[in-house]
Amino acid sequence: MAELITLARPYAKAVFDAAKEQNAVDLWDQALAFTAAVAADQEVKKILAKPGLSEQRKAELFADCFEEPLPEALRNFLSILAENKRLALLPAVSELFSLYRADLERTVSLKVSSAFELTAEQQQKLIDALSKKLERKVELETSVDQSLIGGVVIRSGDLVIDASVRGKLARMARAMGS
Repeated sequence: MAELITLARPYAKAVFDAAKEQNAVDLWDQALAFTAAVAADQEVKKILAKPGLSEQRKAELFADCFEEPLPEALRNFLSILAENKRLALLPAVSELFSLYRADLERTVSLKVSSAFELTAEQQQKLIDALSKKLERKVELETSVDQSLIGGVVIRSGDLVIDASVRGKLARMARAMGS
């Protein structure tokens, strides 16, 4: 995965810079998310992996997967990816583009797992505290994981804050074992 991100970074950065200049960051983010979903489809992956097809033909077949004609700029971007045999990088390009957008807009999406369902008031307190700490607008996606026993685990990309009872017990066990 790290290698895909490394390969996708220059493409994501270039398309992000272009989208920013055109004031079309939201439009490109949506388009890339959709193309990433198409590229992740198993049937599309098989087409992209076929050695007998030219790269340009793969780009055309990929573009044909969409119900409506693609904007010229997106079609050109897909052609560039195809020429460089990088169509399979679309999910990573989309992911990086979204991160660049979040950085531009000073937002962060966090996944919060808790042992019990968080009330609206608890969620708001968590949003307020994290917004202040991270100096960003925080968006929460919550889920329940009863194996945590109590507390929460907060994830954003490779950042993990484990404030769960299960996590504290595991750290205590490691400390006692060493």
